[in-house]
Amino acid sequence: MSVFALPLGDEAELRPLEPWRAQEFLDHIDRARPSVDPWIPWAERSTDLASATAVLQRYADDQAADGARIYGIWLAGTLVGGVMFTRFEAVSGVCEIGCWLEPAGEGRGLVTRACRLLIDWAFAERGMARVEWWVSPGNTRSIEVARRLGMTRDGVLRRRFPHRGERHDSEVWSLLAGDAPASGVKAELDRLMAAFLYAFTNTGGRHPDVGAVRELFVPQAVIVNNTGPEPVVHDLDGFVEPRQRMLTDGTLTEFREWEVAERTEIFGSVAQRFSDYRKSGVRDGVRFAGAGRKTTQFVRTPAGWRMSSMAWDDE
Repeated sequence: MSVFALPLGDEAELRPLEPWRAQEFLDHIDRARPSVDPWIPWAERSTDLASATAVLQRYADDQAADGARIYGIWLAGTLVGGVMFTRFEAVSGVCEIGCWLEPAGEGRGLVTRACRLLIDWAFAERGMARVEWWVSPGNTRSIEVARRLGMTRDGVLRRRFPHRGERHDSEVWSLLAGDAPASGVKAELDRLMAAFLYAFTNTGGRHPDVGAVRELFVPQAVIVNNTGPEPVVHDLDGFVEPRQRMLTDGTLTEFREWEVAERTEIFGSVAQRFSDYRKSGVRDGVRFAGAGRKTTQFVRTPAGWRMSSMAWDDE
């Protein structure tokens, strides 16, 4: 049993990745190897149960010494990736985080959300001064995560590390403790969006709770569907009630929607977010998939951040 499991939205959780999970870890790495092997040094070393156990045991030993730590991302009960402190130096106040993901977990923002949890913990709980992100210039997915985390590119260390007989450059990105308040607000807005999307999910027999979105918006919120020739404007009740019926009466089943990209701008007590999303499900017995964009506005209230309006357009 895990010591903890933190929800990431979209049926995903972050849990400690401990040595007793070595077989599950090995099975996952076998699936992930083609996409992560060029970037994660221990991926090529985790080829059997003994070597997979050794990797996790090394992290467990480092954690006992207040050093490196490793956590897994489970999606619908399956290990699909993870995040880690590859280096954690409490005395100097500097740590480094990293990530990996198999294809089944891609396109949902899971790594970004998980990394923000690690960053918030490092700054708020441990008083770290600097979080670093080291990445090969060719690892475009990892660089995009660094950008979404609000990190600054500090520079390039040329031919810093050897890999398979060649020396490779390393880009260094960082986030400083002074940047943490914005990071904390961003994490709260991420959680609001994840909760909004999850409220409609009815995959795997889950009973959706569309009414929960009322707690995410201010009572006077305006929600606009602009996919047709004219905008359709809803208040909260007009938006929630027909969707709750559709998702529970058999009309729309195996439905979920998830972000694939987003840009969030925060200014004091207001914020806005532009999201690219995808969705899939079965409507009236016919399977479908779709995509679109939405814009969401947020305001800070005495009860915390809330959504104040939303508009979307499907492709």
